[in-house]
Amino acid sequence: MKLLRYGPAGHEQPGILLNDQPVGLPDFGQDYDEAFFSGDGLARLAAYVQAHASQLPPLGPDERLGPPVARPSKIVCIGLNYADHARETNAAPPAEPIIFLKSTTAVVGPHDAIMIPRHSVKTDWEVELAVVIGRRASYVDEAAALDYVAGYVLHNDVSEREFQLERGGTWDKGKGNDTFAPLGPWLVTPDEVADVDNLRLWLTVNGQKMQDGTTADLIFKIPFLISYISQFMTLLPGDIISTGTPAGVGLGFKPPVYLKPSDVVELGIDGLGTARQPVQAYAAPAG
Repeated sequence: MKLLRYGPAGHEQPGILLNDQPVGLPDFGQDYDEAFFSGDGLARLAAYVQAHASQLPPLGPDERLGPPVARPSKIVCIGLNYADHARETNAAPPAEPIIFLKSTTAVVGPHDAIMIPRHSVKTDWEVELAVVIGRRASYVDEAAALDYVAGYVLHNDVSEREFQLERGGTWDKGKGNDTFAPLGPWLVTPDEVADVDNLRLWLTVNGQKMQDGTTADLIFKIPFLISYISQFMTLLPGDIISTGTPAGVGLGFKPPVYLKPSDVVELGIDGLGTARQPVQAYAAPAG
């Protein structure tokens, strides 16, 4: 299945992609949140869709898509998990995974705008494969790690490099700004992903190809990452692990190239869909 959420920001409703058409689930009655994943929600959703497929209303072409997961408790990111990206940033490939947390207030939909933070001059892009956790995970054995996966999702790990690298050395400051975690368009369940270790991922800025890589080049693979992270923190249903980005980020150019208002970022991963994010100057959120 391909799960999606639609509607105004903060008021999204659950839907799915059915025969390549986004449809709503008017009577399903549950969002795709921690309770959904922990309560065998995927099985209940599959049964619901099978029983009601002919009655599900199609979504209009102008319907906003939100992030396909509601209110994850945390977004755990892995730094420098592609050797070519480590080289372009003049860093050694890590001996163990580098972990940082991205704020959940950064989460937006796949086609929402990226806002340049106040005082930012080094806002950067990073296309990444993200993993959605399906059940509570603590001290997980690597051999069983994929049993904890609910699905996979496209993620742009937007980063402000000055905040990240020059403002005290704490990566989180450059990773958690508003709009810095566009997710989607949909969550794809594992049965629809042929080989998660061989997915092409790419990103363009204003139509120019910046990143073009493959998950075959991940230094630390997904089962190892789930097991490793679960030794340090409990992963809850709906939590997200973002697995790192290949070469081609703005920081790696000589001289570096960063996002500016009016730019357009487009990105995609095989089988997980594509996203398009216009870049805007910071504007305070309504309310």
